[in-house]
Amino acid sequence: MNSPTRLFELLPYQLEKFNLPICLADKRDGNWIEKSTEEVIELCKKLTFGLLNLGISPGDKIAIISENRSEWNIVDIAIQQSGAIGVPMYPTITIEDYAYIFDHSEVKVVFASNQEICDKAKAAIEMNGSDISIYSFEKLDNFDFWENLFSNGSDESEIEMKKRMDAIHEDDLLTIIYTSGTTGRPKGVMLSHKNVMSNAMAASERPAYLSGDRALSFLPLCHIFERVAIYFYWYLGVSVYYAESLDLLVDNIREIKPHGFNCVPRLLEKVYDKIIEKGYALSGVKKQLFFWAVNLGLKYEPNRNHGAIYNLKLSIARKLIFSKWQEALGGNIKHIIIGASALQIRLKRVFWAADIKIMEGYGLTETSPGVCIGTHQSEQAKLEYVGPLLRDVKVKIAEDGEILVKGPNIMQGYYKDPEQTDEVIKDAWFHSGDIGELDEEGYLRITDRKKEMFKTSGGKYVAPQVIENRLKESILIEQAMVIGENRKFPAALVVPNMEGVESWCKRHDIDMSSGNVLENEKLIDKFQNEISEANQQFGNWEQIKKFHLVSDQWGIDSGELTPTMKLKRRIIKEKYSEEVEKIYDV
Repeated sequence: MNSPTRLFELLPYQLEKFNLPICLADKRDGNWIEKSTEEVIELCKKLTFGLLNLGISPGDKIAIISENRSEWNIVDIAIQQSGAIGVPMYPTITIEDYAYIFDHSEVKVVFASNQEICDKAKAAIEMNGSDISIYSFEKLDNFDFWENLFSNGSDESEIEMKKRMDAIHEDDLLTIIYTSGTTGRPKGVMLSHKNVMSNAMAASERPAYLSGDRALSFLPLCHIFERVAIYFYWYLGVSVYYAESLDLLVDNIREIKPHGFNCVPRLLEKVYDKIIEKGYALSGVKKQLFFWAVNLGLKYEPNRNHGAIYNLKLSIARKLIFSKWQEALGGNIKHIIIGASALQIRLKRVFWAADIKIMEGYGLTETSPGVCIGTHQSEQAKLEYVGPLLRDVKVKIAEDGEILVKGPNIMQGYYKDPEQTDEVIKDAWFHSGDIGELDEEGYLRITDRKKEMFKTSGGKYVAPQVIENRLKESILIEQAMVIGENRKFPAALVVPNMEGVESWCKRHDIDMSSGNVLENEKLIDKFQNEISEANQQFGNWEQIKKFHLVSDQWGIDSGELTPTMKLKRRIIKEKYSEEVEKIYDV
């Protein structure tokens, strides 16, 4: 068949070209349940017939609220084939946000994975006083089981399904994705088949996957980053395995031995921190050798010849130290694609040195999402940039440094919100709200969020994200938020990495059980040293003059992070308003 132009054509394309024995796989009750391309297509068809029998009409909205599992994909394709519009939602958002999205998008049916999510959806429906059907992926006493919708169809339903699919144009609306946002109500991003398909096809040109390779999926499918990855996995003939949970991720990696996966910086930072902690636990020659290899890796540039001596040292480091990093990731990893926020450049260097190629990408939900993705080819890699632009995507930098994007990936607009649409799309250029630089070869560097930059009372601009990323290079710092808008100087709220703190205290004979360890003077001095070291990379007006150690971890459920793990700056400022005032009470 010809190259697909609508998303529901990807699985038939995979069937014709690869016919995979394992298209999708989930682990249930200790066993991997694998579905072939043919089986997935058949399940999608049966559910499509079920939606037609339910009375779903073209343009109706259907919500999917679930963790990653093959049912998610089957519902997604069935929605498309019925002519309906998918509304993927984060399971972790509040009942009030559920209610808002149901009402705003006029959802007719909800597919939810388990008891907790079904109960939240039911509460949101009752809050609105609406009439919405809920179908559960798990057999529950008080909700309809999704497989009860399955139908073998009839001649009439076959004809109707084909008629609806034939009527769908690539420019037709595919999905409405409500962005989590750091403030205010979520906005419904409208993406067409062409928006998403063009991005999936362009993104598929970057990784080194081959037919039959295995990809592990654990980032939320409701986010366009992971969803597009699934689409290009299908296009490339890559088998998709869904991780059981983040807690069991390491176990799943050992079992599956994937050739690659998508990740967010926060998770990779945690992986690196755990590796370094193991290094600190070593002693004698082993410890010296470990940190010799790490320091060697921190100097690595993939597109540069470091000379015979360095190359010899690196080959030794890879054999003795970095090979164990590879083994921990299953031994087959070709590359890891990173998205959602900026990654520390030192992590890119050391993982590349370990022959684990980090391909950083940049984009937004409104850009479907990819604007650029890095390369796995050493001679083309520029680690200080997120990567070269994707095919057919154009970028220009506005006078104030804002990144403007144009291409087939740009959203149709915000659902029911033409005013906000007009604010961000002007003359076909999408205004990203990010600040960046574009080099002559089309490589993009992101420096900060336009809305997050602030001025001190002295009139100096500060880009907080760059400083925060530098602070998080310390093994003692889990999270950080730079503050100082309209204040005399920048300061920081710092969440310690308690595993790192515990290890440091043990090495320095500090008893963590006696009182609040975060008030220990020696430990505070250590944090001051870490921050002072980070400050050396910045101008005097940007340097962190004071900091406060926060005992609580910031998370999605506790409200400080968005589902894509970005800081909710306003919420954090409000939560720690007293601490902030004490910092500036001079």
